[in-house]
Parts: sequence; C-alpha cells; structure tokens
Amino acid sequence: MQGHRCISSRQLDNSESETEDEESETMRCISCKAEYGTREAGTCKECYEEASETEEELKREIEDLKAKVAFLRFWSPLDSITRSHGGPCYTDVVLVASSHDGTAGPPVPVPAHKAVLVSRSPVFKAMLENEMEESRSGTVKISDVSYEALRAFVNYLYTAEACLDEQMACDLLELAEKYQVKHLKAYCEKFLVSKLNWDNSVISYAFAHQHNAKLLLDTALTLITDNMDKLTKREEYMELVEKDPRLVVEIYEAYLSKQVNTAAHKDSSIKQKSS
Repeated sequence: MQGHRCISSRQLDNSESETEDEESETMRCISCKAEYGTREAGTCKECYEEASETEEELKREIEDLKAKVAFLRFWSPLDSITRSHGGPCYTDVVLVASSHDGTAGPPVPVPAHKAVLVSRSPVFKAMLENEMEESRSGTVKISDVSYEALRAFVNYLYTAEACLDEQMACDLLELAEKYQVKHLKAYCEKFLVSKLNWDNSVISYAFAHQHNAKLLLDTALTLITDNMDKLTKREEYMELVEKDPRLVVEIYEAYLSKQVNTAAHKDSSIKQKSS
C-alpha cells in the first residue's frame, strides 16, 4: 500500500519579501498535488486523514487475522495451558509407545483427537476412518518409539511446533516419514543438516538413506566425498562396510563421479585458455 508523502517547494514572493524581508515556504502533497503552508500542518489535511484511516484499517485487519489464526489453532491436550484450566479435552483416541524409556510400569498413553490425526496424516486417516482395530478400540500402538518422542510428535500435529535436539529430530523424522507428515519431516531434516559435521557425516548418511531424507543424504555425501582420504580411518566406516556395503559402493561411485567431473572441468578450462 502506497503511503502519502509530501515534498517541499520553496517559492519566493517578491511583494512579501520587500515588506517582510523573508521567504515563505510551501509544501506540495505528492498524492493530491495540493499546496499548503508549512505553518498550517505537516501534510495536507485530506491526505493526513486518509493515511490515518488506512493505518487504522490495517490494524483492524491484522487483529482480525490474529483472531482467525487463534480460532483455527488446535490446542494440544498435552499443552500446559489446557491442563492448567482443568477442563475436559474431549479426546477420543490414545496413542501408546511400544517403549517407555526403560522405566517400569505400563506405557503412558498420549491422548489425542481423531479429527486432528486424520487431518494431519493420510496414514492416520486410512487407519481411523476404516474398520481397523485402531478405529474400533480407540488405541493406536506405535512401535519403536519413546514416550517423549511420541508426545512431541502428537504435540506437533496440534501446534506445528517442536523443540529439537539431534536425537529428537531423528526420532520425529522417523515418525514423520512413517505417518507421512511431510512438513515435519522437512523441518527435522533441515535441523539435522544444520548440525552436520565430519564426525557425524557417515552416521547421518546412513540414517538419511534409510529414511529417504534426500537433503540430508546429499549434504552428508558431499561432506564425505570431500574428505575421502580420512574416511577409511573412521570406525563408522568399518561398521558400514559390515552392515551395509551397498552404501559404501554408492559413496565411492559418488566420489569417482566427482573426480571425473572435476577433471573434465579442468580440461575444458585448459582448452579455453589455449584457444
């Protein structure tokens, strides 16, 4: 939206200068082209009022958008605000982690709403809208995940927020891939890329390959092929040779491809200089 600005034009009134021996300065409004004296106001009255109305209108629109976002946002049943009010959350399904961080006792269920799970994940949608066991029992068992990771996963489905460290990012990326929550997977993948270094590059490459995390895979592979002289000395490399030699082959293929491209680029540069 274009704002209203005013520019000054200095006009000399010969008749007044003879009597008052001073200059009178006038302003011209860019919007309406009207002239006015500097003693009258900082801008012309009409444009000032119009700008004020526009500013107030923008403020109302912003407040309206904030209200709509607040209305559309789902409060997680795990949210501290919800719990502090002590009111019912009307949850109709619980998710249960198969592992509970090694603590004794039965797994702690994570409450949720079917409507939220269905709207966030096509896997949950197929699971809960059809006559599957989870739909009938109201309990979804999720294997190979800790309670904390499951809790963070459900909370993200409600709030689109997650507090990450490297382990949590890996756990949530696995859940996001399994339940096809693409934006969460991308979020975790970008976080892991930001934490990538030579020490964790091999492990990150294997993890990315396992979970189809292409951005993490390509970044880790570039880091590895840039340091091939140090690769075979790493313990993680020897483990990879034993557990998944196919990935080792792919690393060397990428390295050889880079070497060929580098040689071709140098050859092309030499030919251009000689010509």
